[in-house]
Amino acid sequence: MLPGYDGHEVCRRIQAERPVPVLMLTARDDEADVLVGLAVGADDYLTKPFRMRELVARIAALLRRVERAAELAARATTEELTVGDLVVHPAARRVWRAGEEVHLTPTELDLLTCLAAQPGAVVSRERLLADVWGWENASGTRTVDSHVKALRAKLGPGRIRTAHGVGYALEPVDATAAGR
Repeated sequence: MLPGYDGHEVCRRIQAERPVPVLMLTARDDEADVLVGLAVGADDYLTKPFRMRELVARIAALLRRVERAAELAARATTEELTVGDLVVHPAARRVWRAGEEVHLTPTELDLLTCLAAQPGAVVSRERLLADVWGWENASGTRTVDSHVKALRAKLGPGRIRTAHGVGYALEPVDATAAGR
């Protein structure tokens, strides 16, 4: 309902020029309008009338997603990370243990990359939740623990150390030590 072009065309042109985060704020509340808005490049869609606090919360969430995407992109350009006999290649999204490829889920790979960036150092559960999942406040969740358990099963014993009440550390373990 803009003069000249409708919001969908404006969004399409913005995304063609330079991809930027877009939150559509519109009176069009039909499901088809929402679906078209998201399809042409909007990251979120809010219909009028809206509550100001909801608008602010949606903008904050959108900015968090943009920040997390930038961090993941920066991480993806990182060279290989080697910790003992583990080689993590974030850009290729691949991991090798003692020369053999280990198949990880995307979240497991992001978690391992975060730990491998600081071998031997304890990374807090809160930091992992923020860096890997983009959650700023998720106290009480067992998400990190369940993903660490899955990683341990795939990487073998002695590689991820628990610092009780704090977080986890990736320890450099070579192939001969892992076999003991």
